[in-house]
Amino acid sequence: MSKDWKTRTTLVHEGSRRSQYGEMAEAIFLTQGFVYPTAESAEARFLKTEGDEFIYARYGNPTTRMFEERIAALEGTEDAFATASGMAAVNGALTSMLRAGDHVVSARALFGSCLYILEEILTRYGVQVTFVEGADLDQWRAAMRPGVTKAVFFESMSNPTLELVDIKSVSEIAHAAGALVVVDNVFSTPIFSRAVDLGADVIVYSTTKHIDGQGRALGGVICGTTEFIRKTVEPYMKHTGGSMSPFTSWIMLNGMATLDLRCRAMADSALKVAQALEGDARLGRVIYPGLTSHPQHDLAMAQMGSGGTMIAFEVKGGKEAAFRAINALEIIKISNNLGDAKSIATHPATTTHQRLPEAQKAALGITPGLIRLSVGLEDADDLIADLRRGLDLA
Repeated sequence: MSKDWKTRTTLVHEGSRRSQYGEMAEAIFLTQGFVYPTAESAEARFLKTEGDEFIYARYGNPTTRMFEERIAALEGTEDAFATASGMAAVNGALTSMLRAGDHVVSARALFGSCLYILEEILTRYGVQVTFVEGADLDQWRAAMRPGVTKAVFFESMSNPTLELVDIKSVSEIAHAAGALVVVDNVFSTPIFSRAVDLGADVIVYSTTKHIDGQGRALGGVICGTTEFIRKTVEPYMKHTGGSMSPFTSWIMLNGMATLDLRCRAMADSALKVAQALEGDARLGRVIYPGLTSHPQHDLAMAQMGSGGTMIAFEVKGGKEAAFRAINALEIIKISNNLGDAKSIATHPATTTHQRLPEAQKAALGITPGLIRLSVGLEDADDLIADLRRGLDLA
């Protein structure tokens, strides 16, 4: 395939494979296994000496391979491995590379399940973990242990308070210590953030979010070098069973065709909504990297060229007022997903981040009145009117 294609062409065509029937749409290969013409061929495939052929759906599948090649081309990495969920991607990327005695440095502001992997699972097996404030480069430098720190991990834009990490600077710090840089790029999206160009080594996504974009299926993907994907990630994932199903891969392929169009339209609306909310007396704060009031606005513009599709805002009056506001919404739905064509409101303190101790929530800015808003494809004026109606009843 051409390497000179623009993003939208890549999203439609990269990695396409056709059967002998020449189908236009990507085919779903719903099969658990594959037939070998001879016993010698079966042996060759297991020895990986017979080209790019398939053995078992847990190891690889033509539909899944199309998706992996397409997302790798979009991300700018050599290869990718598709997983059953976003958390399978985070777990697979980290657990496959780490051993007892290794050290990881991570940003403190993380999704609850990511924290569980770092605090509970990795430490259980003897991996040491140090947490730092993601925006503080001095803390990253101080936490590094050259020769011992094997990886750093962070969300390029944190969930739910939209704090950015300077990918380029943290990558330089990590590489100087000999560590790989693993970035959860979900909130930034592959459209607005090419983390590998800024120095990241491994990029993970929950494809459940923007890549599917229509709330249809769980999925994840790990992007990186061929060496890392095929020699470190693949053996771990195929033996522990965390690979993506062919049907899910087909859904993600279809989602990718409109990914650029959707993300840009959603980000345009998010800016309009954030501007409309900013200064509302009923709100304590409005957080959106596309606003000049955001403390990392310059970094967001340099790193992403956009504020993205996510907004957070704090309703005065705490949990009760926040609940009244989102309960009154008509267009915007209450859920815990994001990146969907439908706009979604989430109350992080009682849902996605409810397991965190109250002191940790407070330190991360996850207050009782905080609402996370994933802006969808609806008309921005309708969303603004819906939010104002909710705030009127808060």
